[in-house]
Amino acid sequence: MKFFTKIQAAVNSLRTEDDGATAVEYGLMVSLIAVVIITAVALIGTNLDTMFTGVANNL
Repeated sequence: MKFFTKIQAAVNSLRTEDDGATAVEYGLMVSLIAVVIITAVALIGTNLDTMFTGVANNL
């Protein structure tokens, strides 16, 4: 009976340990956020450059 209790405890501990999966999920989220930020900065930078060039030409 003790053997089955130990096996059940081991299986339960394996089932609840998801630290590796959580780290991978956080890594994917961080990389996606980084891609979105880089894209947004690139687009905004191009638009700002065009706007400031137009202002400079009008002066």
